[in-house]
Amino acid sequence: MSRTTKSATEFAKATLETAQRVLPDYSSPFSPRKFTQPQLLAMLALRQFFKLDYRGTVERLAEWKELREVLGIKRVPEFTTLIHAEKRLLKKGWSPNCSAPASSAHGKWAC
Repeated sequence: MSRTTKSATEFAKATLETAQRVLPDYSSPFSPRKFTQPQLLAMLALRQFFKLDYRGTVERLAEWKELREVLGIKRVPEFTTLIHAEKRLLKKGWSPNCSAPASSAHGKWAC
């Protein structure tokens, strides 16, 4: 049975919890540590959920306090932070559109 939601906060919570289980908090020991990788992945997933561009996603996060609380962020990233995070995560084989890992020897995700 497939379970879907129209609630952005429920979607963000579920995405963040899943990302926290499978992603390390930071991609490098030298990361600025402003946002964790799970937080960034959840923000990118919200971009897809709302069908927005990067600037629109940042604007939505800035306006929606409850959504920031669910993500555990006190401030909103620059839109370029989301662009760079998406490039980095895609290079590693992650995508906000992914639902489950592919059963291949490469460990890539099925999207």
